Amino acid sequence: MATRREVNVGILSSVAVAAATKAGLAETPQDLILPPPSLGGGKTLRQALGDRQSIRDYAERALPKEVLSNLLWAAWGVNRPHDDGRTAPRWRGVYALDVYLAMADGVWRYEPKSHKILFHMAGDLRGQTTTGQSFVATAPLNLVYAFDMSKLSGTETEKTAAAAACVAMVGQNVYLCCAAEGLATVFRESVPGEALARTLKLPPTQIILFAQTVGYPKA
Repeated sequence: MATRREVNVGILSSVAVAAATKAGLAETPQDLILPPPSLGGGKTLRQALGDRQSIRDYAERALPKEVLSNLLWAAWGVNRPHDDGRTAPRWRGVYALDVYLAMADGVWRYEPKSHKILFHMAGDLRGQTTTGQSFVATAPLNLVYAFDMSKLSGTETEKTAAAAACVAMVGQNVYLCCAAEGLATVFRESVPGEALARTLKLPPTQIILFAQTVGYPKA
């Protein structure tokens, strides 16, 4: 027969699991296959360009999987499957960018070829993707752009320029998608790059230059 202490511990454990489930945290996080992106309808390119802007006030409402699918595909998705062509250019035939998603229930990495997000690590690290902007910690999504410099050739200056150019084009894709989807976003240089790379346990060849906050605008 269980002791009173064992019963109490069991009850507390059940409550903790229920609370985690309610909060959207998986006991054993798994990779998430995203629904196919929606390629029809929506605003025209000119309308999206007209609505493109940086916003720093966010509602805490989570992004539905369908919206997340559209966003990630627009950012860095495969639009020409026959040769792994992407929505943003590769550098000299090399794809060196990884897009990480810092959300309330952990950190994930986008895998463009299979169009899914791969679980990377547990913990709410959103606040660690900034050097001090308070809105970052409560916005539903922060995209972290990690560039593998070992995949590039040329001088360090040329490599850094290539990394910045690639990430900037991906960031603009996100801006246009957010404008079309009624989302808010801001592209940020306020990133503790080296410290964040260590926290995410990235290879030493990967650098983080920028991040991008995404969510619904606060009413």
